[in-house]
Amino acid sequence: MQHVFGPVSSKRLGQSLGVDVLPSKSCTWDCIYCQLGKTDAYAVERQEFFPREEILDEIQQAIENPAAIDWITFVGSGETTLYEGLGWLIHETRKLTDIPVAVITNGSLLYLEEVRNELLEADAVLPSLNAGSAELFERVDRPAPGFTYEQHVEGLVDFRKVYRGKLWVEIMLIAGVNDTVEALEDIASVLQKVLPDTVHLVQPTRPSTEPDVHLPSEEGIARARLILSRVAKVVHPVKGSMNLRNTADIIETVAAITRRHPLQERELRYALNELIPDKPDQVERMIGELRGSGRFRTVTLEDGEVYWVPTSDANG
Repeated sequence: MQHVFGPVSSKRLGQSLGVDVLPSKSCTWDCIYCQLGKTDAYAVERQEFFPREEILDEIQQAIENPAAIDWITFVGSGETTLYEGLGWLIHETRKLTDIPVAVITNGSLLYLEEVRNELLEADAVLPSLNAGSAELFERVDRPAPGFTYEQHVEGLVDFRKVYRGKLWVEIMLIAGVNDTVEALEDIASVLQKVLPDTVHLVQPTRPSTEPDVHLPSEEGIARARLILSRVAKVVHPVKGSMNLRNTADIIETVAAITRRHPLQERELRYALNELIPDKPDQVERMIGELRGSGRFRTVTLEDGEVYWVPTSDANG
């Protein structure tokens, strides 16, 4: 499938069926932590990049598969709300199934009333808020010209006023950047205006092209939970496990995942061991087949964690 992948393990959404509605990389921001690499050219105009019926047909095919799916998640190789038919897709997906629908977004287009209206039928919306000041916003999120911090916050606040679903604000914690007392107090002040249902702390665990992006310490995470919990419930999600039990073609499944984000080798090996329990030789043979396909390469981070990425990926 071109647009639908998974289900994959999500820190926030369990077994999540991903729906990618964008060509890579189409984004309004150029975040320093982005797993997709740099934004070579900003995308700022909403478009129907792919026929909406084509995407919906893939969703229908996927939910007919017996694989366990906790959420159907609209996500983009960039900023999801740039897709102009998103509201139609959410509406039609809800007609197909009772599986809840989520949208992951940086929130940069929520200042537009049409975008806010298109997300109203989603069961959960997960926008980003990585900074409590314009200066830090420019440093971390690096928005396209014309996208201001004030506009971003205003969009979040206006969306909360009309949205009755679950508003889960995501904060990417970066060591020495936005995990200080001052930075977190600023973010907490903004959250008091946005009024999210929960705040999800996420970390840059996947490879970034930026050398100054580092994981926060346990102390930094604890500080964030302490300060932000004064405003909203704070969740530091535990990652679930990848499930390959209902996968017809493991190579294609792994390829679909790595096209959207780097895949932790530890997670891949765990999933293969769950698929073929107590047969380590077969697991190693499958790892060898994946490597031998020529479609993947590995990236080792400074902490020793190994990730799989497509061989065509130049970032890393």
